[in-house]
Amino acid sequence: MSRINLEPIAQIDGYPPVDTWHPDHCGDMDMVIKANGDWVHEGEVIKREKMVTLFSRILWREGDDYFLVTPGEKVRIQVEDAPFQIVRYEQSLDDQGRQVWRFFTKTNDVLNLGVDSDIKLFERADALLPYASVRHGMWASFHRNVFYQLIEQAVVVEAEDGMLVQLISAGKAYTIGTFHEM
Repeated sequence: MSRINLEPIAQIDGYPPVDTWHPDHCGDMDMVIKANGDWVHEGEVIKREKMVTLFSRILWREGDDYFLVTPGEKVRIQVEDAPFQIVRYEQSLDDQGRQVWRFFTKTNDVLNLGVDSDIKLFERADALLPYASVRHGMWASFHRNVFYQLIEQAVVVEAEDGMLVQLISAGKAYTIGTFHEM
């Protein structure tokens, strides 16, 4: 079996082919991905970052359930909010000279907004919050500090029902928040 890359990687760099593995479900594991991005096993936070990254590489979603999968086993785990959390970002230019926002998750995923990732607003606790698509129908939340920094750099666009706070990446506009003037 080939080694799993634990370094920062983008979609095109290749992940384990979990979408081709179809083992039988063999039970539930006492593991929870907390809303703050911590991975907890049997009540204890996993402190080894590379172990968490390894688990994240074999994470799979089916409906509302999340699983760790290998070619031979599939165990269900719990996710409080989103399985990934964006903890850093940078801006770069693509081959056409357009600005691209690049997001980095706590588990070393690299997401290029407008290229291999999109943003969608989800309602959470009576608020619309942005989440970035990662892979296989899974999403990443934004760490609060990153979210506030992005808000400062976003553009505000007037819309019919209020104001949209948007990031422009790879020539596309992504709404990361909304508000109504008072």
